[in-house]
Amino acid sequence: MSYCELLEPCPFFNDELANKPGMSAMYKMNYCRGDYKSCARYMVSKELGKEKVPVDLYPNMCERAKKIIQDSK
Repeated sequence: MSYCELLEPCPFFNDELANKPGMSAMYKMNYCRGDYKSCARYMVSKELGKEKVPVDLYPNMCERAKKIIQDSK
């Protein structure tokens, strides 16, 4: 399985979860190194650009990501 190409520069993991290694590992396993196309951050980044991804958008917030994408169109 392939990894998400956005993992290394992802500010969510490098800033938001830097001090929460347990939570970070869980999200990385499920999304970044798993089904990364279902990651809310990935969805918004691919549709609108990484600058449009809210800092507080967690990978599991797919409904919020869909609304962000919908509202921008």
